[in-house]
Amino acid sequence: MDVELHQIYKTFGTVQANIGIDLVIKGGTIQGILGENGAGKSTLMKILSGFIQADAGEIYLNGKKVTIESPSDAIRHGIGMLHQDPLDFPPMQVIDNFLIGHAGGLFPDRQKARKAFIQLCDQFGFNLRPDAYVDSLTVGERQQLEIVRLLWLGVEILILDEPTTGISAIQKSKLFSALRKLAAEGKAIIFVSHKLEDVEELCTKVAVLRRGKLVGEMTAPYDTNALVEMMFGRMINLEGKSCAEPGDPILELREVCIEDHRLRIEQVNLCIRAGEVIGMAGMEGSGQDLLLKVCAGLIHPVHGKILIKGKDRTGVSYLGLKKEGVAYMPASRLEEGLIAGLTIAEHGILADDPEGIFINRDAALSAALRRIENFSIRGKPETRVEALSGGNQQRTLLALLREPLSLLLLEHPTRGLDIESTIYIWKRLKERCNQGTSILFISPDLEEILQYSDRIIVFYSGKVSPLLETSKTNIEQLGQLIGGKGWDEVFREQEIP
Repeated sequence: MDVELHQIYKTFGTVQANIGIDLVIKGGTIQGILGENGAGKSTLMKILSGFIQADAGEIYLNGKKVTIESPSDAIRHGIGMLHQDPLDFPPMQVIDNFLIGHAGGLFPDRQKARKAFIQLCDQFGFNLRPDAYVDSLTVGERQQLEIVRLLWLGVEILILDEPTTGISAIQKSKLFSALRKLAAEGKAIIFVSHKLEDVEELCTKVAVLRRGKLVGEMTAPYDTNALVEMMFGRMINLEGKSCAEPGDPILELREVCIEDHRLRIEQVNLCIRAGEVIGMAGMEGSGQDLLLKVCAGLIHPVHGKILIKGKDRTGVSYLGLKKEGVAYMPASRLEEGLIAGLTIAEHGILADDPEGIFINRDAALSAALRRIENFSIRGKPETRVEALSGGNQQRTLLALLREPLSLLLLEHPTRGLDIESTIYIWKRLKERCNQGTSILFISPDLEEILQYSDRIIVFYSGKVSPLLETSKTNIEQLGQLIGGKGWDEVFREQEIP
């Protein structure tokens, strides 16, 4: 199915999100949509998928003008969108979420749905159980659930907004293979991303947006430098690796054992010093999220000790650890990190310590303006957080972190951020390291882990590696360990004096 967008305009208050965009996407192709955070990519795709309506412009499908007023309208026209933050119902089972939107009446054929679900998961290599509850899934697994649901609904135009953010390299490879197969069947695949390497590997054509405008298009093979210049209006270079001098121990785990209904992690021994950055690599669901939550006091270990600055803090709650300078930033922005309906300024009021009985609105406004400027947030103090792009929601979360901090626990810290934003955020995080903050973070991006970590821990099915020196590690070794190979050798090397 062919898609044509003609002179699409969309404004939110004083912000021009889309300005006269003309774009043609042919069936049987994989169209990349590139742009920095706030460029208008997600807005344009939400217009096509019926989540919002354009102020002006026309949409044509196979040459016929259509009106799309809702997501259900879009589905009826064969258009489905996978959003950055999955749209699902966490209290329900996976199979019930899979059935949402299907025209099966009050009593759908659950056996048929289960069979289709299992077949689709096998096709993509997704390890999802139909009877599991969605609130037990990782962010990446919830994205996977939404992909198979849309395909089962029979979409002919599949929009994916940053789909590789929460999945492993193996899952990404299988996803790309499936998308190529779908394109070969005549479906139009629209791949929205800020990751140049993903777009260059997968897409047959790329459109670049900057500040609401379509600034250029390019077909494969791509000139990476030209794409970067179109995205940002200038070249962007990675900064060299800089490490703070490690100080005294901040976090120590001694023989820690963690367990939930899916996984058991045994005998984790770890020491992180002031100023260190420790990256955690592994497939989604391998246990790294459990370890991060134990360190944050959100769950408690079944055995072992947790020490913060040499003091036993095993069993201390999240709020108790927060008072001692431990901060946790989750991957799920609008569900765990931010509060929909509240503005940037109101979030600052909640994050800061109160001064007296009454709220000082002028001080809150000044603080919000400082945060917006310091973290280059594209919004205003009165902007509600749900109106921000995914990347700007992430910057807002980082801007709300208190100072000083002893330990900063980050789950996908640059999820949804473009290259420039990623470099900027890590520059700010490294400034905290220079002030003595230790950072423990999860990322599915092995290059990010190698670029910014001093040492690395790898997880595989509940197993935890010793700390690996980044200077002695490479992507190939990490990939092997994540896939379950080379573990005996790693442990033997640690035993050699």
